[in-house]
Amino acid sequence: MENFYITTPIYYPSGRFHIGTAYSTILADAIARYKRLQGYNVKFLTGLDEHGLKIQNKAKEKGMTPQQYVDDMAKQAKELWDKLNISEHDFIRTTDKKHEKTLLKVYEKMYENGDIYKGHYSGWYCVPCETFFTEKDLVLGKCPDCGREVSITEEECYFFNMKKYQDKIVEFYEKNPDFLEPLFRKEEIMNNFIKPGLEDLCISRTTFDWGIKLPNDSKHVMYVWLDALTNYLSALGYLTEDDNEFKTFWPANIQIIGKDIVRFHAIYWPIFLMSLGLEAPKKLYSHGFIVMKDGKMSKSKGNMIYPDTLAEKYGVDAVRYFLLKIMNYGTDSEFTPESFVERYNSDLCNDLGNLLNRTIAMINKYFDGKIKENKYSFTQFDNGLENIIETSIEEFKTNFDNLQISNSLSSLFNIISKANKYIDDTEPWVLAKSEENKDKLNCVMYHLVESLRIFAIYINPFMPDTSENILNQLGINEQYRTLESASFGKSENIKVIEKGIPLFERLDVNTSIDEIKEMMK
Repeated sequence: MENFYITTPIYYPSGRFHIGTAYSTILADAIARYKRLQGYNVKFLTGLDEHGLKIQNKAKEKGMTPQQYVDDMAKQAKELWDKLNISEHDFIRTTDKKHEKTLLKVYEKMYENGDIYKGHYSGWYCVPCETFFTEKDLVLGKCPDCGREVSITEEECYFFNMKKYQDKIVEFYEKNPDFLEPLFRKEEIMNNFIKPGLEDLCISRTTFDWGIKLPNDSKHVMYVWLDALTNYLSALGYLTEDDNEFKTFWPANIQIIGKDIVRFHAIYWPIFLMSLGLEAPKKLYSHGFIVMKDGKMSKSKGNMIYPDTLAEKYGVDAVRYFLLKIMNYGTDSEFTPESFVERYNSDLCNDLGNLLNRTIAMINKYFDGKIKENKYSFTQFDNGLENIIETSIEEFKTNFDNLQISNSLSSLFNIISKANKYIDDTEPWVLAKSEENKDKLNCVMYHLVESLRIFAIYINPFMPDTSENILNQLGINEQYRTLESASFGKSENIKVIEKGIPLFERLDVNTSIDEIKEMMK
């Protein structure tokens, strides 16, 4: 069995997670689920980045210790991922003793390699991003990442010698042109940060104490990026006596991140691994933001939308589907209440839900709920549907493998669209009027069941509950629910349920749009 290691960023728990954070995790979950379907031994990691000044300040505001605060946020995060049906994930926290153990050994190894030295830092600092910037980095005197105010900061700190790896990181990208996707992100990183020359990285702080203390200088605590990035190794037990998972799963197959942290993952992370003598991940995918009509989500704008609130009202699978469908490869995509309701009614209710309901109703009406296997073509439309299923699945595989997730969903729903058209073309209600057309009518029903069965198998990574619901209603045996069986003509002895259960109830457009707008206030 091949191994597969996938990670999300570890999220900074400074507040409630919105749909942007949920998207990263749902995307990783869909990939993890698909790889499991393919037979891979999957390690799926997510978690929290729990140290730093911002967390220390947040805890103080709430009258809590930092540890109490992050414990509460970790509980909320785990509950959210459970609600969103995030599967079999490992959850790492930078306050875990397991993480601290690896981090300290990583630091010592880098120090022994001559990659860490003591000095003084003077520069512009953004508290929300926990990042230092030079004067030339600032945009209109503000943080280039979040646009907030920065302040001049000077303190003693330890540095990682990034300049030492200038030529090696250039060579790395030349030898690994597919490491960072999308391609335009790699060009941004090379042209804006690497080619102009790397600056050494501050990796410790003395102005706050909520963090892991340096083993050689206890007045310093580890600063965000060395601490945070090491989680991908510490979760596997790297440099500990229990390092079997590290030996099994490293290097990571794919690491999912948002575009706001691509610089740290695309430059610092490979260089840290070079310092440790480790291979880099095979793939780093940087997705865009989910934005609103008036720009980024913001509490002050009253345009925040939270995934658990949306899921409680409209269902987990509807939220998973919508987020994965609207997000185009590597670019920002817009969330609107109107688009959510339109997708729900059109794709999920009208196209998918109605196809299942009509199929089950006809099988019960014409065959008392049972149909026999029928691989033969009786109508002029059968081969066309079979070909669409085959080509759509091939398109799905290509799109998925290329991280074109929205397109892969379009490929699957093309099967549903064609199956609905197939009903109109074959007119089963006409065939049912003549006993001599009984076999032809059975063939039509079989084609509809197979279309839904194959769709349900491949939709599982995106909408697991919906997938199971479809297969259960169709009465599909377990042996025909596997990826290996997901081609036309495999299922047999089909007995559908007596009365179909709607997958999705149609929404009243205006009422639902108003409800979602109210959620955003």
